[in-house]
Amino acid sequence: MNPNIILNNQEIDHKIKRIAYQIYETFVDEQSIVIAGIASNGYVFAKKIEAVLKTISPLEVILCEVIVNKQIPNSEIKTSIPKEIYQNKGIILVDDVLNSGSTLMYGVKHFLDVPLKKFKTAVLVDRNHKKYPIKVDFKGISLSTSSHEHVAVVFQENNNYALLS
Repeated sequence: MNPNIILNNQEIDHKIKRIAYQIYETFVDEQSIVIAGIASNGYVFAKKIEAVLKTISPLEVILCEVIVNKQIPNSEIKTSIPKEIYQNKGIILVDDVLNSGSTLMYGVKHFLDVPLKKFKTAVLVDRNHKKYPIKVDFKGISLSTSSHEHVAVVFQENNNYALLS
């Protein structure tokens, strides 16, 4: 099957900006928020959202990388910042593509060990056929795909795109 570009660089930039505005609207009463990106593409996506938030809002944005074994998502999850930093804060857990929902579900579970003010999720591509009851609060695009299709997001300098194959 030939891959099809479902989002080009300009469309991804537009979606990142829209998601950043939605996050700001949701957390407008906060002093600081934590954007936790699932390694590796989710973290790249989180950094792009952070960059836009810094230009449109006075929010202090704390970036956090979430290391999840995507083959065994219920194994130990690690974060680049200690729990004390995100305790009693608003968190947005970010990934590039929501496939089955298992990675996002276990990522959410990890953060529930400490008290939080508010918890939201964001993805660039939501594939709409989840195995787990996980809801995405902010999404770039929703796709109804078959389980045989694959979605990949490629982040390159000035050449971001999403493929369906």
